[in-house]
Amino acid sequence: MIHIVFQQADVDVLKEAMKLDDSLQGEVFEIKDEWGVGPLKDLDTEAGWNRRQDWWRELLKGSPYGEKLVGSFDDRETVKAIRQKMNENDKEEAWIWMGQNQHDVTGYFWLMPQLRELQGRLMILFLNNLPFINEKGQLFYPWGIHEILPKEAVKAKKLARAITLSEFEVDPDEWKKISDEDAMVRILEGGKKIVGKEEIFYDNEIMKNITGEWQKAWRALGNTLHRMKIKTGDVFIMWRMKELIATGRIEALGDVSKGWKDFDVKLPGTLRTEAAESEEATA
Repeated sequence: MIHIVFQQADVDVLKEAMKLDDSLQGEVFEIKDEWGVGPLKDLDTEAGWNRRQDWWRELLKGSPYGEKLVGSFDDRETVKAIRQKMNENDKEEAWIWMGQNQHDVTGYFWLMPQLRELQGRLMILFLNNLPFINEKGQLFYPWGIHEILPKEAVKAKKLARAITLSEFEVDPDEWKKISDEDAMVRILEGGKKIVGKEEIFYDNEIMKNITGEWQKAWRALGNTLHRMKIKTGDVFIMWRMKELIATGRIEALGDVSKGWKDFDVKLPGTLRTEAAESEEATA
């Protein structure tokens, strides 16, 4: 069998699970792009694909990952490799592991139109509001595959089911709808329902973690990522923080155009006063 996941940490969990259960042995393919944000229109054309690449390249400026990350992988090539692997052995199955989050679900929708010919050989394991046991022995509802223990991943294989003919008919249409809408942000509203949002969707989450005192931008970023309920990647959040600086909602000290560790942030005076008054009114 082969396994398809959407996050690097998922790969690590599955490899550990394989050590515990030989029946899970197989090659793991990772779809690397973050399909929950950014432009999607006309990705089946070179112009559309390049538009998305250029968008990521702009966001990655000054990031610890560097702009060279763009082009370092091509998910289209990963799909070709999956198809080739499946075509070499007509008894091969592919298992798609999907967490309850927009990152995995949008990745799944992107895959579906490209894997139509594998109908009947594609399985899905969707952690859709299902409880698992954490390292403390407590029940919890994981956001992603990588949040479950390897031994729990072994148990999760019982959830594997074949993707139905109906899903092969409906889900590619869902991807077309999502990509035609071309929203800058996409969130999951239960099940596999993806809803488009504006690029400012996460701005309030960022502002909650900006105070009246100077703090390192990377620390504000980390606090935002840790506390936000609807997760997204650090590159997108830092881009939005810089946009908020550009519009004056956040004050910056240092060179914003350089690395994430090269500037500090705080609330401007007027916003700081409004925040204090709001806290007093609440009290």
